[in-house]
Amino acid sequence: MSTPSLHIQELAFAYPDGNQALYGVNLSITKGERVALIGPNGAGKTTLVMHMNGIHPTAHGTVHVAGQLVDSKNKDVIKQIRSKVGIVFQDPDDQLFMPTVAEDVAFGPYNMGKRGAELDLIVDQTLELVGMYEYKERPPHHLSFGQRRRIAVATVLAMKPEILVLDEPSSNLDPASRRELADILRSLDITMVMVTHDLPYAFELCERSLILNAGVIVADDSTRAILTNEALLRENRLELPVGFSIK
Repeated sequence: MSTPSLHIQELAFAYPDGNQALYGVNLSITKGERVALIGPNGAGKTTLVMHMNGIHPTAHGTVHVAGQLVDSKNKDVIKQIRSKVGIVFQDPDDQLFMPTVAEDVAFGPYNMGKRGAELDLIVDQTLELVGMYEYKERPPHHLSFGQRRRIAVATVLAMKPEILVLDEPSSNLDPASRRELADILRSLDITMVMVTHDLPYAFELCERSLILNAGVIVADDSTRAILTNEALLRENRLELPVGFSIK
């Protein structure tokens, strides 16, 4: 069997104020798998994601990315891990800060030592992936919200990560932008973890879903099985939109 993209064992974490956010989380995600991480607000989803690339130090338990231990005390290891786990934040403006789209996409690879024609090729190919090549010389802040989100995805993909983590990728998108982003994400050959309250989006893009509640994974099953379990959803304060049905 191939090495999992993500393997977490007995991960527990408490904030300095004593708030226990995670209680012994165990999780394994195979290479190429697409997994939705769902649960009510305050469940620990963001805390879990922040352990995947060492933003939160691992106080108890272990986290491995592509077989490599996430060791927050080793700066060289953390640099490697953060190139392997790319996080796309909910607000694209948190990631876009350069004068042009091309410079934003080039920023990560440049800091990993890419230069010249090799860097230009990475930028062009990545922008093609997200359908934004024609905007490469435009200032990001002149683009629509949906376009900026695609550029934010491109800035992460340019690093060629092992895992693409998306925080509420469908939020604030109009229906057309929502569909366009789904088409892009579906086309990618990459391990994906999607943190979302948008259950139809999870159903559309992820075959597997996890419910995290009060710092514990309370369900791990196919997205279909979870979203058709009304009692399970109700117990975890999750609701499908009115009129949405799974056929």
